Amino acid sequence: MSRDRPAPPLPEPVGTLVDAHTHLDACGATDAASVAEIVDKAESVGVTRVVTIADDLDAARFAVDAASWDPRVWAAVAIHPTRANVLDDAAKVEIERLATDPRVVAVGETGLDYYWPGKLDGCATVAEQHDGFRWHIDLAKRLDKPLMIHNREADEDLLAVLKTEGAPETVIFHCFSGGPETAKACVDAGYVLSFSGTVSFKNAHALREAAVLVPDDLVLVETDAPFLTPHPFRGAPNEPYCLPYTARALAEIRGQDPAELAAFATANAERVYGL
Repeated sequence: MSRDRPAPPLPEPVGTLVDAHTHLDACGATDAASVAEIVDKAESVGVTRVVTIADDLDAARFAVDAASWDPRVWAAVAIHPTRANVLDDAAKVEIERLATDPRVVAVGETGLDYYWPGKLDGCATVAEQHDGFRWHIDLAKRLDKPLMIHNREADEDLLAVLKTEGAPETVIFHCFSGGPETAKACVDAGYVLSFSGTVSFKNAHALREAAVLVPDDLVLVETDAPFLTPHPFRGAPNEPYCLPYTARALAEIRGQDPAELAAFATANAERVYGL
């Protein structure tokens, strides 16, 4: 994502949508006014609600604040797997306190990331990630809230941990990036798959094959803004208002009318998050 590229133009709406995973703080929001500005722009193209996600303690505090400032905003809180090495007792106490807030609709994003260890200074080790993931699974079950998964190059191990630990009732694979085999395993387990702008990338062949295998009632759409801006704006800054581009691309891949996809993806978000 480059700030040097202009932001995408406003898309044509496809109906009412919920951005199932975004990062309002990383999009530049710092207070109630800037949150409202981003969500107003999204609402102008039919994206009427957003779930803003935490990946560290500061982001978790902000997410809960943002959800209290604007009724169109909901929150999810957790420590990102690459930062699992900061999950000491004090951090666990604070994440759990924040996760009990009624505006928090999921525990996440958590999971496993095998891409960054050895490449990113200070990145949590695989062992630390596993410990953190197990703790977040337990938290989601104790609070009876959905678990939001971050998965990068860890398909088999991640599914194995969920099976061993016993998954919460609702599991959401944010920014699903796997191929048909992983998609089938998730569908068989009843997990929800959330698709981002990556599904519109022309080189994402395995992901596009996977996208057609997911039943309508297990599909969400998200921006993961400010990252993963959909084609043809790849590399430009992303925001929740860009979600209709992804919804339209996903509908084309699945051979569905965009308005039909928007309707069931929104109904799924309302059900999954209890909006």
